[in-house]
Amino acid sequence: MNPNKALNQYKSVGLNSALAHATPHQQILMLLNGALERIATAKGAIDNNNIELKGNSIGKAISIIGGLQASLTDLDNNEVSQNLDRLYTYMYETLMKANTHSSIDQLNEVAKLLIDIKNGWEQIPQEHHNTRAPDA
Repeated sequence: MNPNKALNQYKSVGLNSALAHATPHQQILMLLNGALERIATAKGAIDNNNIELKGNSIGKAISIIGGLQASLTDLDNNEVSQNLDRLYTYMYETLMKANTHSSIDQLNEVAKLLIDIKNGWEQIPQEHHNTRAPDA
């Protein structure tokens, strides 16, 4: 077996296990960190002129942001969800442009927005970490 393939499978099992046992709060943090990691990889790929890695990394970041956007609840009545929805759409569009133009500046812009969201998310008091949205 290819050592890199084995390592990736090991990481995948570890990630799936961590996600299965994480609170909703921890899951969102994991997604935010995952998007930031993919953006960092894309920046390195641009620096090294690795077009394939850049495209794959940006594509994965877009998928993660799509997952975050899909997790938003009560868009009709919740201003925070509405604002995040618009912000995630903006990030998606900016990442698409970053991919097309190999723009580190645009990747940095999205990374800064994700860091701002992550910092806010980390400020949520511990007693709300297991809170789930009410069933519709």
